[in-house]
Amino acid sequence: MDFSLSPEELQIRDTIRAFVEREVMPLEPEVLRSERAGGPGLDPEVLRDLRLKAKKMGFWGINTPEEYGGAALGPVMSAIIAMEMGRTFVPFSFGGSADNILYAGTEEQKRRYLIPTIEGERRSCFAITEPGAGSDARSIRTRAVKDGGDWVINGEKTFITGGNEADFVMVFAVTDPDKGANGGVTCFLADRDMGWKSEPIPTMGQWGPASLVFEDVRVPEDNILGELGRGFELAMQWIGQGRYMIPARAVGSAERMLQMAIDYANIRMSMGKPIAEYQAIQWMIADSQVEIEAAKWLTLHAAWRVREGMDARHASSIAKLNGAVMANQVVDRVLQIHGGMGYTKELPIERWYRELRLLRIFEGTDEIQRRTIARNLLRGHARLGTIGE
Repeated sequence: MDFSLSPEELQIRDTIRAFVEREVMPLEPEVLRSERAGGPGLDPEVLRDLRLKAKKMGFWGINTPEEYGGAALGPVMSAIIAMEMGRTFVPFSFGGSADNILYAGTEEQKRRYLIPTIEGERRSCFAITEPGAGSDARSIRTRAVKDGGDWVINGEKTFITGGNEADFVMVFAVTDPDKGANGGVTCFLADRDMGWKSEPIPTMGQWGPASLVFEDVRVPEDNILGELGRGFELAMQWIGQGRYMIPARAVGSAERMLQMAIDYANIRMSMGKPIAEYQAIQWMIADSQVEIEAAKWLTLHAAWRVREGMDARHASSIAKLNGAVMANQVVDRVLQIHGGMGYTKELPIERWYRELRLLRIFEGTDEIQRRTIARNLLRGHARLGTIGE
């Protein structure tokens, strides 16, 4: 069993780390100033220039197939890169990627949606969550009714990431109420100019989701993504493929914050000595390191299963649950170690505190992950005591 990275993988990781430290982290003060003034964090042109710099270095379409101009680095390297990107709160991501389910489109759909998204000319969003159907995606009520050569969509979606910026949406609607999620849900590609509207939803963190409203939005038959009635399977593919990427970013954030706590503990004096010499502080640092390492390897194990073509759903749920809880515990300890300064907006800790709280909710709540893990064990879909199976 070899846990080492290849020389090429190490080079990629180190290059990404250097890029983040040299090009991205210096923008953190600007992000904080902008957000405190009610701004968007970074000007879109700054982000565009960063992506172009990364592209010149070969980092474009990290997990995009080579035939579409991507680097196709695979799940494990994608997770490692996400860990490196998690070390900063600057809202930067590499360009050249598209939602995985867009590859299920027809050649015409790929020409109109997939390729322009990869090239950065179009922006998408994924819309399945509704006001009454969050964790229970099978309970969606948005309806699509056939009318001639079109489908007419009515309903509301909520907490849609990128919904305010997207110019097209992958929206899931019930096309056969009798079948429901078992063959009665369809995914439609709907351009914004087809009539759907979005409204921003204020949140406690920097995540800016949207509410989408569909009122008699007409979508051509040709805009069905995948097969009629098979949308729920596509939705689960979208949700499941990247679930391990959430704890990957959490690992990077937690490592960065723990290093901040270590540095601060060594210089902060209390009662004549650094607080690093107090057992209470040492235990918080030790517990955080143990939890980060556990989350790191659970995440890489899930990514490895994806790479090997194995069923990774159970492993991804374990990694997501563990990583989300870990990140919240670590940021709480780091804030505690910094004391009053950690609670101020002079440091980014309170921002991370608010941002990381989201991890326990989106892409499957803690409760849903526990339900999934327990159900898999109780029904025999997953077994204890297995290694590499």
